[in-house]
Amino acid sequence: MSEVATIRRQLKIKSGVASRLYKEHQTYQKEEELQQIKLDKFIADDAEAWDIKNARLMLEECKKMIKDTSNRLGTAVQDLREFLVAARQNPDLSEAEELLKAEEVLELVSA
Repeated sequence: MSEVATIRRQLKIKSGVASRLYKEHQTYQKEEELQQIKLDKFIADDAEAWDIKNARLMLEECKKMIKDTSNRLGTAVQDLREFLVAARQNPDLSEAEELLKAEEVLELVSA
């Protein structure tokens, strides 16, 4: 496989990883909001202690997953950014579709 093909493939993989982790992070943030609402409702309705305890555990799990995905997303974004800098040095890739898509993904997940 040529160097250009390898770089294109890596751009596709790295941008896919960053995109997937961004979506996963967003999903966990939404889940945290829902779990917080559920916990608040249980407390307001004076639900059973088990329900409240379980809701708190679920909320804590969401917070742990948000932190985990945030760390992994940060690593993936940094990796993609560094790879993009190196890929831009190759004149054969100046108009490559994978390069443009990777730049779009980087802009989206960095915002």
